[in-house]
Amino acid sequence: MERLQKIIAQAGICSRRRAEQLIVAGRVTVDGQIVTELGSKIDPAQAVITVDGKLLRREEKKICLLLNKPRGYVTTLSDPQGRPIVTDLLPPDMKVRLFPVGRLDLDSEGALLMTNDGELANKILHPKFEVNKTYEATVRDLPKESELRRLAQGIIVDGQKTWPAQVRVLRQEQDRTTVVEIVIHEGKKRQVRKMFQAVGHPVLRLKRTAYGGLRLGEQGLGSCRFLGENDLAKIFS
Repeated sequence: MERLQKIIAQAGICSRRRAEQLIVAGRVTVDGQIVTELGSKIDPAQAVITVDGKLLRREEKKICLLLNKPRGYVTTLSDPQGRPIVTDLLPPDMKVRLFPVGRLDLDSEGALLMTNDGELANKILHPKFEVNKTYEATVRDLPKESELRRLAQGIIVDGQKTWPAQVRVLRQEQDRTTVVEIVIHEGKKRQVRKMFQAVGHPVLRLKRTAYGGLRLGEQGLGSCRFLGENDLAKIFS
């Protein structure tokens, strides 16, 4: 017997956290009955489970890709405005349904994990595992040392103080912009942009370059690559 939200996550539908939301919203049935209790334990080998009316089929093979997302793509599986979505960048012969791990906003680019492994996604996103995400932020002007220290020590964003970050200047450009590397383990919406805005240096370009020790490197923009066990281990290193 396993918890219902875990079964859904293992089927590659979504992360466990999202599965819990679907259950509470009454969008999951077990043997024809709507189940809204998160503690429900089910025998996946015997029960007939549907999500939004679709029969749940457990994925046997877990897949994880590292995608180098370009700007202009939304990190969703569909978009009512008709904008390009990240799944458009997956190999055309990809038969397994993958979903993005976390988000990367429309105007940002870089490393984005795509998987059908809900358990892996939950582990990467859960705060207790503190998976570092590394970004290169091109900001207006040159931040002062005092402003960099504020970012590193934690700064108030949306009424809450951010966790300490690793911050260092990579280079100054000729157009009066500066490229700053920042490493955080939180994942609040538009957090990096809001952090730099708070110290008076708006982000003009943002690129995620790594999850933990898994780096994007020279991977081409818009391309993706399959990750093996060694790659996945680097995420948590």
